[in-house]
Amino acid sequence: TEKEIRQWYKGFLKDCPDGLLTEQGFLKIYKQFFPHGDPSKFASLVFRVFDENKDGSIEFEEFIKALSVTSRGNLEEKLIWAFKLYDVDNDGYITREEMYSIVDAIYQMLGNQAKEAEEESPRQRVDRIFEQLDKNHDNKLTIDEFKEGSQHDPKIVQALSLYAP
Repeated sequence: TEKEIRQWYKGFLKDCPDGLLTEQGFLKIYKQFFPHGDPSKFASLVFRVFDENKDGSIEFEEFIKALSVTSRGNLEEKLIWAFKLYDVDNDGYITREEMYSIVDAIYQMLGNQAKEAEEESPRQRVDRIFEQLDKNHDNKLTIDEFKEGSQHDPKIVQALSLYAP
């Protein structure tokens, strides 16, 4: 709502008086939420998606758009956002290594929580996800494979929603 946007803007300017959120500032936010792990790698990967114009900082408009999608977007919007996060090199495909990079970053961020909650390693998790989603077995996921498979396994999107600021 307009009221919520005004509140977010006020908070944004309080934390970023010059109207720009740097990667260091972004990491600081993640460190507050994940004090028992190392969120550096994950924060950097998420920052890349928030910074749509690739100028090295997040303006309020970029911030509120990404926040809106990750917190209140419909499934389609969340899946497209998640695909952008996983597609680290932005070539239109998610490779096993790209997905591993994200999953490993989440495990690092969660620290001991991840070890307690997960029975599988990051590598095992990625292999399982690829078995489910990679229909043509070419070791890369298209946006369509990702969307279709993720709709059948909501945990993939749920996990991303939990870790977006």
